[in-house]
Amino acid sequence: MDIRVFQQYVQEAIASVPQPLRDRMENVVFVVEEDSRQPGWREKGIVYHSVLLGLYQGVPLTKRGIHYSLVPPDKITIFQKPIEDLGRPTEEGIKKMVFEVVHHEIGHYFGFNDAELSEMEKERGKEKGMALGPPQKNS
Repeated sequence: MDIRVFQQYVQEAIASVPQPLRDRMENVVFVVEEDSRQPGWREKGIVYHSVLLGLYQGVPLTKRGIHYSLVPPDKITIFQKPIEDLGRPTEEGIKKMVFEVVHHEIGHYFGFNDAELSEMEKERGKEKGMALGPPQKNS
């Protein structure tokens, strides 16, 4: 898939985050990398069967205190190739997985751990008939 199309999916996923939450997001950048790597021991990301799909690096919003200033931005990395490999055979599958990974990593930015995010994703899946993903078109 063309990197520009993939990056557009990432932008759409960010834009789908409710406005009140997006308004609270500051000092964070999103990066797309072609392939994943092994995260360091202090890094946590979304992993599917030992494949790294996304990675949050930074200080979660809930951990920022009064002395949080003059720090580099937090970084959310989305790994294109592993998402494409797992999201195939359809472009819609890739797009859905991008949304899931972006939303998961944004959850880490807001201070949620993997267990909490997993539970929220399950609940959302029950409500919407799917995990986090792009808005469904009404037919």
